[in-house]
Amino acid sequence: MGYDYPLDPELAAAAALIPPVDLSDLAAARAAQAREVAGRLAAVDGAGVEVGQVSAPGPRGGSDVALRTYRPRGAAGPLPAVYSIHGGGFMLGSPDVDHAVNLPLCRELRAVVVSPDFRLAPEHPFPAGLEDCYAGLCALAKGDAGPDVMADRIAVLGDSSGAGMATALTMLARDRGGPAIRFQYLGSPALDDRLDTPSARAFTDTPVWTRDLARRSWEAYLGAGVPGTGDVPPYAAPARAGAAELRGLPPAYVAVMEFDPLRDEGIDYARALLTAGVPTELHLFPGTFHGSAAVEYAGVVRRMRAETVAVLRRALAP
Repeated sequence: MGYDYPLDPELAAAAALIPPVDLSDLAAARAAQAREVAGRLAAVDGAGVEVGQVSAPGPRGGSDVALRTYRPRGAAGPLPAVYSIHGGGFMLGSPDVDHAVNLPLCRELRAVVVSPDFRLAPEHPFPAGLEDCYAGLCALAKGDAGPDVMADRIAVLGDSSGAGMATALTMLARDRGGPAIRFQYLGSPALDDRLDTPSARAFTDTPVWTRDLARRSWEAYLGAGVPGTGDVPPYAAPARAGAAELRGLPPAYVAVMEFDPLRDEGIDYARALLTAGVPTELHLFPGTFHGSAAVEYAGVVRRMRAETVAVLRRALAP
């Protein structure tokens, strides 16, 4: 499929081969993603990393939360940690989706990485997935999630809907007196259920993610008829937060893609964090689309990933 956008040339070649995402049949979409991810997992380099699986006590009324853990092989003593929340429009995904990202993060940062397998919408709408993520974070900080970590050196990281949940998690942890999150890394964050920014209105046929798909994802997460109304709390859609609700959150890095319906809500959120006194860095990667990071050979993606490591290394330093 061709796209009438000035995409980065390497990304344009890949985008033409990416099949459109179809959420009209969710079971089929999940099965297709699982097949695609399984194919990639076989080629992943796991050298130098011990991968494990543990369970954390779930939120009240919920089952235990499965956590995939990554620890540098041979590393001694407590380590900094990255709590990595996968994306998928609130409806798709599992820790498998980010396995190829979390392995090198663990190796290069010499840090523990933990990925929660949280409940998905629409079967489990907000706040189920967020509560699962909070339960897993608390277990990690308390030392109940297997790897020995430094509770005062934990960063949260998320992509797309996972980034929206990551920053909501910082609000939840602050308001409940939970773990002291040191840093938040938000990649292409899904933050605003109203879908009324210029980029949300303009990018209706972009690669991977479109305005219609974003609409479907918010309907699944919040419930039919709820997105865009006055009944959506900041924990669900962080773009709804005012300055008072953003004060005291951990420093942030926000990465946005140029041709992404979610671009402007990420930019607006970065500005809102700055206005609230939260140290924030914003980076727009030119010629990119939502999900560009999957095109690993592209120069702009290699630059993006190198910056992710550099940003997190700096944030987790003593």
